[in-house]
Amino acid sequence: MNTENTQPPSPRPHSHDPLHGVTLESIIKQLVAWYGWGRMADRIPIRCFMFEPTVNSSLKFLRKNPWARQKVEEMFVAGEMKRRRESAKLSADRKQDGN
Repeated sequence: MNTENTQPPSPRPHSHDPLHGVTLESIIKQLVAWYGWGRMADRIPIRCFMFEPTVNSSLKFLRKNPWARQKVEEMFVAGEMKRRRESAKLSADRKQDGN
């Protein structure tokens, strides 16, 4: 058995999917923290956001309705990207002010 040319397995490439490893429950909780149920209902007018909203009722509805889940995931990704840009801008401003 020739072991001279064996290489350790290369690590898996990092996923570029912004939803990789993020649960639907954590998405809903984060959106509620960012926007609140009212603003979420304004953006995506579905009953589980409009009338007596809860995380559990939203999870149940979104798991059964892929079109609604896609809208929620898109809202989350847009919010996450916005926050990352704002964070990067603040960081760049701080570095510039420090010089």
